[in-house]
Amino acid sequence: MTLPVAVREQVGIKRGDIVSVSVTSAGVLITPQRVIANELLDKIGESLSEQGLTLEDLIESGRSEREELLREMYGIEPRESA
Repeated sequence: MTLPVAVREQVGIKRGDIVSVSVTSAGVLITPQRVIANELLDKIGESLSEQGLTLEDLIESGRSEREELLREMYGIEPRESA
C-alpha cells in the first residue's frame, strides 16, 4: 500500500515501516506498529502493577522457568549468574 509522503510525514510513518490496518465503521484505520507495541507494553506494565509485580519480577520468573525446563527436559544444569 502506498501512502502519500505528506500523510506519512504528518503521522510519523517512514517508507517501509510496518503498520496495522483495521476496518472501522468510519473507514480504515492505519496504525504504526511501534504505537501498538508501546500500547501493549503499557498494558502489560499496568497489569503487573495491579498484581504487585515489576518487570524485573517477570524477567526473573522467566529465567527460573527456563532453568527448570533445561533441567527437566535436557538434564542440563544452568550456569550460575555472575
